[in-house]
Amino acid sequence: MQPLKSLTVVALEHAIAAPFATRQLADLGARVIKIERPGSGDFARDYDDRVRGLASHFVWTNRSKESLTLDVKHPQAPVVLERLIRDKADVVVQNLAPGAAARLGLSYQTLSAFKPGIIVCDISGYGADGPYRDKKAYDLLIQSEAGFVSVTGTPEEPSKAGLSIADIAAGMYAYTNILAALLQRNIDGRGRHIEVSMLEALAEWMNYPLYYAFDGAEPPPRTGASHATIYPYGPFPTGDGKTVMLGLQNEREWAAFCDKVLQQPALATDARFAGNSKRSAQRAALRAIIVDVFSALTANDVLARLDQAQIANAQVNTMRELWQHPQLAARGRWRDIGSPAGAIPALLPPGNWDEPHDPGPRMDPVPALGQHSDAILAELGFDATAIASLHAAGAV
Repeated sequence: MQPLKSLTVVALEHAIAAPFATRQLADLGARVIKIERPGSGDFARDYDDRVRGLASHFVWTNRSKESLTLDVKHPQAPVVLERLIRDKADVVVQNLAPGAAARLGLSYQTLSAFKPGIIVCDISGYGADGPYRDKKAYDLLIQSEAGFVSVTGTPEEPSKAGLSIADIAAGMYAYTNILAALLQRNIDGRGRHIEVSMLEALAEWMNYPLYYAFDGAEPPPRTGASHATIYPYGPFPTGDGKTVMLGLQNEREWAAFCDKVLQQPALATDARFAGNSKRSAQRAALRAIIVDVFSALTANDVLARLDQAQIANAQVNTMRELWQHPQLAARGRWRDIGSPAGAIPALLPPGNWDEPHDPGPRMDPVPALGQHSDAILAELGFDATAIASLHAAGAV
């Protein structure tokens, strides 16, 4: 499953959105050359030190890449960049500050003039123009601007997502647009300029609440982990201090829930709860009944009853429990990858190709800062003296 193994991606990237996009390309076999600032590198390297001294975000988004240190503002950098892109690059991905890539001579207009087949993907917070172009765009800020925070959380307090969904959304749209551009290039031989903004990516994900609030209507209420319009659908405490998630979709499931889970079959015909709209309106009364029953049961007891009744359910797992999830283990989803801190576990990327001789996705090491600089420079034709001179000048 490495259809991109003949392609080279040059990435001027930091943080999450662009690195996540290019890691997906690396998973499919592409050679990804990550350009990093000498001495410090991608600032995501220093977000934390939770993975044996390495940063959790960096480990996640940067395996299978090569690290080339290069001060892109150094007077000698343009020679290296032009040679790297001219000789090697099929795709250039960047999420530098707005306008920075163009000032470095890395705009699509400039690069396509000498390499018509180049694909350039620019990732930004708000886009290349418009009144928000130059605003800083951290994930939390985009979650807020896109309205996500306004519909997430409890009635008393809004909340952001527990992970960087705006970055992830932008990264995935960059990835899919690059794949589409590669397919189109196979047809007409031309490169493409792709622009992805975090705001537009997350706004796309917000289309359900947008349409729910169509034409001035009220937005969906914040309901914590419960569903805004379906009930019972969400978290319920059990007698052993744990929480179980469950969800009902129709009246057949409601009857089975009353009979086999609550063991109160008469409740299925209670006029207060006849239909989802009434159940949703009577959440407090129905929740009290459910919590009273569950308080005498363990989480495992409740899950067993839900399974018997064929009611959708889930445990609210911690990170420790996700590491040990039996379904991931049974399907062999874990691999060991290399890193500067030694072997660490990593999840296979989603998607299986059922081919007997398929090598599977690329799962190569997380690079140390500048680990591949000298090898890449030599590959570009710089001799040992020239490479030493670049190091001495602080260019790499």
